[in-house]
Amino acid sequence: MKSGTSNRWLENEAVSLEMHDIFQDSFESYGAPRIRIELLKRGYRISRPRVARLMMANKLFARRRRKFIVTTDANHNYPIAPNILNQNFLVNRENQVWVSDITYI
Repeated sequence: MKSGTSNRWLENEAVSLEMHDIFQDSFESYGAPRIRIELLKRGYRISRPRVARLMMANKLFARRRRKFIVTTDANHNYPIAPNILNQNFLVNRENQVWVSDITYI
C-alpha cells in the first residue's frame, strides 16, 4: 500500500498556483499557449496540453477579445451640415432651437 501524494500531483498543485497568478495578471485573457510561455520563463518544464488540462481542471477559461469595429468614416465626399447653432445655446423663446443625437446609427 502506497502512502502520501505523488510527485506529479505536488508539481501540478505548484503549477496550478502559478497558473492562477499568471491568469489573474493577464486579466483572464491568457490561454494555454501564453500561460505555458510564462511558466517556462519561471522555470517550469511543461507542455501546452498539460497546461490546457490543468486550466480546464481549475476552470480557467480565457476571455476572447472583441474585434474592433470601425463605425465612423470621416473621409467621404458627402455634404456636411453647417454648424448654425455654433455652441450658442441661449434662446429667447420655445421651439427656436432643436437639438438631437443620432449616435445609434
